[in-house]
Amino acid sequence: MRTPGGFEGRRIQRTGGSTFIVSLPKPWVRDRGLDAGDLVLFAPRPDGSLTIYPQEAAPAGAVRRVVPINNQMDRDHLFRALVSEYIAGSDLLEVRTPERMNARTREVIRGFAQHMIGPEILEESAEAVVLQDVVGSNPLPLPSVIRRMYQMVRAMQLDAMAAFEARDLAIAQDVQQRDWEVDRLHWFVQKQVTIALRDQRQLATLGLSLPECATFLQVSKVLERIADHAVRIAGVTELLKGSPLPRAQMEELSRLSKVAGDLLADAIETLFDGNAERANAILDGGQRLVAHRRKLLNDILSRPGRVAVALAYVLESLERTALYASDLAEIALNYAVERELSKGPARSRAPPARKPLARALEPLPKVSVPTPPAAPAAVPGD
Repeated sequence: MRTPGGFEGRRIQRTGGSTFIVSLPKPWVRDRGLDAGDLVLFAPRPDGSLTIYPQEAAPAGAVRRVVPINNQMDRDHLFRALVSEYIAGSDLLEVRTPERMNARTREVIRGFAQHMIGPEILEESAEAVVLQDVVGSNPLPLPSVIRRMYQMVRAMQLDAMAAFEARDLAIAQDVQQRDWEVDRLHWFVQKQVTIALRDQRQLATLGLSLPECATFLQVSKVLERIADHAVRIAGVTELLKGSPLPRAQMEELSRLSKVAGDLLADAIETLFDGNAERANAILDGGQRLVAHRRKLLNDILSRPGRVAVALAYVLESLERTALYASDLAEIALNYAVERELSKGPARSRAPPARKPLARALEPLPKVSVPTPPAAPAAVPGD
């Protein structure tokens, strides 16, 4: 029978006095080439549902996907198209041109393979390059990826401020190049969550629920944006060149940088331990920094043009970092509530409600972010 909402319904039956059975819809069985005696697999879900898989089913995304391109394609457009294919979770990509593939196009494809986690060049021909995802169904744990992203972002913050204070172009350029490492981890998180949303088996492999996947994806995006602001601070170093910096304002910016970094560190720890008191302290700290920023901006604007612009850029990025830490604190609060709800109510003899209320994750607060300079599609140093 068909229930409201378009679901197939089957009544539970008892056989042998102690075994419960339920029939499978015939169209579903036929469409998957199954017959009597074939084995199907069951996966209980945290929400109480039960997912059924044919034993021999191929994992999602295992089909070879052909990506048609041309040699006249813009480098950045080609690179972004390959990133989209990667995030979609294709295990095997055949990038093909209608004519002989030129050296510039191959350079972009090789740069893509080196920047991503998983894709390796499997084979090449005159008109095509085949990429295979060697990570496949053995993903890295998302909480570990998030911690690694945080460590990289924090190091970029510290080095960006060091480069700015010392006007060291070498350190500044190193910070800008390391932004690729954060991007590749963010794209990896996007890919894993996309596959998990499409294939419940991948979700089981990750060992996470769908709300947890959504949470870590939000956190990953916030960290990626904070890294962009570290790059922005590093870029200011080139703007200043040899201009002298006012000691008083520099000391204030250094202090604000430490405050913003501490807020970020606390926010990441709160994400994993669910400390609501600390999360609220982070939110309060972010508001205090924003209030202090207004006063400091007035002092900065009294400086000469180039110096004022440079200091204002850094101040804005530090403020954005503190606000993003506040975003992470809000995500941590939401995540702590979700974890409590996912544990479910205490067991009782009363039957469960037939129409549970739907829940949704609170969306990530939006903060406008200045567009960072576009990174080259080719691998730095190639």
